Amino acid sequence: MPGPLTDAFAWLVVAAFGAGVILGGRNRDAGRVATAGAWGLFGAFWLSLFPHFAFVQKSYVEGVLSLAAVPACLYAGALLYRGRDTLFVLSRAVAVMGLVYLPFETIPALVVAGVHLPAPRQVLIQTVAAQTEALMNLLGYHPETIPGPQTGYEDTTFLFVTESGHRLTFEIVLACTGLGSVAIFAGLIGAVRAPLRRKLRALAIAVPTIWGLNLLRTTFIGVVFGKQYLHVYPELVLFLFGAEDPYRVSFFLSDRVISQVLAVFALVGITYAVVRVLPELLTVVEDVLYLLTREEYDLRDALGVSVPRADGGERAE
Repeated sequence: MPGPLTDAFAWLVVAAFGAGVILGGRNRDAGRVATAGAWGLFGAFWLSLFPHFAFVQKSYVEGVLSLAAVPACLYAGALLYRGRDTLFVLSRAVAVMGLVYLPFETIPALVVAGVHLPAPRQVLIQTVAAQTEALMNLLGYHPETIPGPQTGYEDTTFLFVTESGHRLTFEIVLACTGLGSVAIFAGLIGAVRAPLRRKLRALAIAVPTIWGLNLLRTTFIGVVFGKQYLHVYPELVLFLFGAEDPYRVSFFLSDRVISQVLAVFALVGITYAVVRVLPELLTVVEDVLYLLTREEYDLRDALGVSVPRADGGERAE
């Protein structure tokens, strides 16, 4: 997240969705209006993130997705307001996602009874950095670890030195931990109404898979960037990403292109594995597909699964 104002905006969005969920449990019409408004706020939130992703991070994938999320959120709010009550499930999921992600983003280090408690994000970042280092070492790479220039956390940045003596640093930050993907699946799984046993099985599939794939990603990016293995077509790559430093070419290709494209396929695969255990999630997938294509889909028949369709006015939660 870019800063405190964005963090506050994110909490406001989560609170709005939470209010819609609570109101919807008492009065469906009031909940519908409140949740539709929350979707409008969510669209404004993604619009506020677009400049950061596109111009600061120079991530075309995240920039395009954040911009595309704006009309999608507005359309979801309009559909819910008009009576598509299955979107209450996706709305609950957004609230849960925020409750999983935002504590790591916003809770600072604390001192309780004289005991220093590190910020949750510090624990997560240092854990991912340590495990990434172990994988690099296993592959025969031994970069020096130094404090992160962005976070200040010890041993979270890998220092590579080229043959010419140029220093390259690759820092593990919150975006490198896979927390966003974990939050997505935790939110989706938490939002549907299904037996706890199957929800736990779904989490047991999603979370370790995301964690393992993310470690492979950070190791891949760190090694490829640190050793400059993808220094190809530098003029073209630098032009496309609006950059000047030729040493960044390997980073842009390994992270902004290869890793982010592969991440999309990985999330699709994880989703397929999870819905085999928790087919109630197909309600959300069908709604997302409807938002994208404006066509109705019956994925239950396509995948050969059956889920009760009636539950408090919502189908197949």
